[in-house]
Amino acid sequence: MAETVRNVFTIIQFGGPLLGGTIFLGATVATPAVRRADLKKEIKEIRNQGLIWGVIVAPLATVILQFLLNNVVAGGASCGF
Repeated sequence: MAETVRNVFTIIQFGGPLLGGTIFLGATVATPAVRRADLKKEIKEIRNQGLIWGVIVAPLATVILQFLLNNVVAGGASCGF
């Protein structure tokens, strides 16, 4: 079980910024190519969400969950990584 939890957190820690960064860069490149203002606004929102969730929240959530497993959960020392 501890190995599975460790693998899930590794996916969140490294996959989140990778996916968020890809979405952010894709939206940044696509924004000048779009003519309609409403679609351009949606693409800018996607860009912002990719930055927030992928680059900020995913790594921060991993650190918080790691702290909880190591220090708060009973028997969590076996889940520490």
